[in-house]
Amino acid sequence: MTASHSDSLVVLFGATAGANGAKLGSDERELILLVWQVVDLHSKKVGEVHRFWVKPDSLELSDECREETGVTPEELSEGEALEKVLQQFNQAVSSDLKAFGRSSYTLCTDGQLLIRQVLHPEASKKNLLLWDSFYSFYNLREEFHKCCPNSASVKDQTIKSMAENLGIRAENAERNFGVSEVETMTAIVLNLLTETYNHRFTNPENVKYKYDTGPCSKSEAVDSETVIRARGLPWQSSDQDIARFFKGLNIAKGGVALCLNAQGRRNGEALVRFDGSDQRDLALERHKHHMGSRYIEVYKATGEEFLKIAGGTSNEVAQFLSKENQVIIRMRGLPFGATPEDVLGFLGPDCPVTGGKEGLLFVKYPDGRPTGDAFVLFACEEYAQNALKKHKGILGKRYIELFRSTAAEVQQVLNRYLSAPLIPTLPCPIVPVFSQPYPIATGNGRDCIRLRGLPYAATIEDILAFMGDSKGDIKPRGVHMVLNQQGRPSGDAFIQMKSVDKAFLVVQKCHKKMMKDRYVEVFQCSGEEMSYVLMGGTLNRSGLSPPPCKLPCLSPPAYAAFQAATAVIPADAALYQPSALLNPARSAQPPAGTAPAAAVAYYPAQATQLYMNYTAYYPSPPVSPTTVGYLAAPPAAVAAAHSPMLPHSSALVRMQGLPYNTGMKDILSFFQGYQ
Repeated sequence: MTASHSDSLVVLFGATAGANGAKLGSDERELILLVWQVVDLHSKKVGEVHRFWVKPDSLELSDECREETGVTPEELSEGEALEKVLQQFNQAVSSDLKAFGRSSYTLCTDGQLLIRQVLHPEASKKNLLLWDSFYSFYNLREEFHKCCPNSASVKDQTIKSMAENLGIRAENAERNFGVSEVETMTAIVLNLLTETYNHRFTNPENVKYKYDTGPCSKSEAVDSETVIRARGLPWQSSDQDIARFFKGLNIAKGGVALCLNAQGRRNGEALVRFDGSDQRDLALERHKHHMGSRYIEVYKATGEEFLKIAGGTSNEVAQFLSKENQVIIRMRGLPFGATPEDVLGFLGPDCPVTGGKEGLLFVKYPDGRPTGDAFVLFACEEYAQNALKKHKGILGKRYIELFRSTAAEVQQVLNRYLSAPLIPTLPCPIVPVFSQPYPIATGNGRDCIRLRGLPYAATIEDILAFMGDSKGDIKPRGVHMVLNQQGRPSGDAFIQMKSVDKAFLVVQKCHKKMMKDRYVEVFQCSGEEMSYVLMGGTLNRSGLSPPPCKLPCLSPPAYAAFQAATAVIPADAALYQPSALLNPARSAQPPAGTAPAAAVAYYPAQATQLYMNYTAYYPSPPVSPTTVGYLAAPPAAVAAAHSPMLPHSSALVRMQGLPYNTGMKDILSFFQGYQ
């Protein structure tokens, strides 16, 4: 039975074991009641009202449900499962249509919630196949509003308010719950068919059968009122899994964009774009609904965020994704010398790739070097499943990871690799401004303070403002921002004060003081403790843990004062001339015996993002880039330098083909025995 150009309507009403009315389906509770009645649009005759209790998997009922429906768990336990009730629905509707001499019908419900938020999600979870008739329906509130545009908004309408507006006397509410609602809805339909309104039921709302993949261009306009962010997804989730979570809602073509972290791996978030703002609003009602055993958080997002993740500009990607209705598989960890023939041979004949070599997209750096990633197109789910069985299979000497992917992920991975090399090239050489790098104190005196909980966007200027009048008691170049393993602000900073008393006073005055919208914890500590943390150790309630370079099996150079280290900073740091960075009253090399100037010299906020020479500054981050005593010099000064900037005893090496889970300790162990 088709749902277009129908001869009849089936007025449908339902209730769940939880919230009903405007919150129907928002609490993920199961359907417990279906009531319906057939209306012949030509003869304006109506059929019998059918009412069935649906037995849920859980017989627990909310207080609201008990009060409205009057049903008890004992009565529900005698009902039929949803699958059988749907079969009875189909049989009863077919019988009534046959009596009217009709062959087609379209559902008519009070709003979108019963179809979109209850029936489709629950059928999806229970792996039930709904008939085609459940993929289109008339929203009675919308149809009423077309006839009575001066009435309340569609969202604020109810069955009772529509009936009162049309002068229809509501059915006896004391009758069985659901029956009076259906009879009132039927009366509204018949009233709209009269000569007063002469309404025609055309253009029903549609529910998409499946999610359509496709590319998205950065030049495309995306309405922010149609985008949400889903958080807490299982890492192996695909776009089809996310579409299934939002089953019943219409997702735009290519509208699922899985987010990746800084290492190119999924971070459990996705941006989803819907066909309209009403669909987005319904998606927000699924906040903390479950995907398997995990609940998913749903928040509003913007069109700019979606384009940043899913938008692309590469013609190669657009051509690769132009083949519609293809299943995309991502391969990770390929040998750098792998060819298309190698990949096709690895996949084998049981999972043929769409178009052969044309169905492969190798991800490369801008200079053409392979990254070890590739995307593969398969024509159907069966082929993709066969390919996934080869997860962690061996190609050459490496095991290959395979998992489902999306068009948005293809764009995102290509954008990430094509924007810049993962390993930045070394910047231009520099010359020292000071004769010796400024050392970090290592004593046991508690003349340092630690700031914890800083906003990630906090700059040194923000810290100085936070310190207030106490900033005059900071040692020269005594502010040290702590970075995480990715070289980003960690929310911690250390400050060297001129004395133990000054440090104590700052703690008393600034502990839990607000910086922007966050309160900052301030603790007193020693120079030794500070140095340990800056070089990769940890300091917490359990005590002090040394950095990795203190492991017994390693023999690194001394690092306490960085005496043999030389820092490298980007060439664009030359914008900050010495006069802008240092106190003008202080010379680059003060005479022996001369005390430092009283004014404190700090690096500007932009200069804190430095490239560290990890061969000299051992080990790798977290470190404090503000401890570096070197600044970029003009080209003339570079030309006048008489010695190379890197220590003669050091050399840079580059490692390729590392496992994705390699950590700093693994690399240090690999070079065990070398300085």
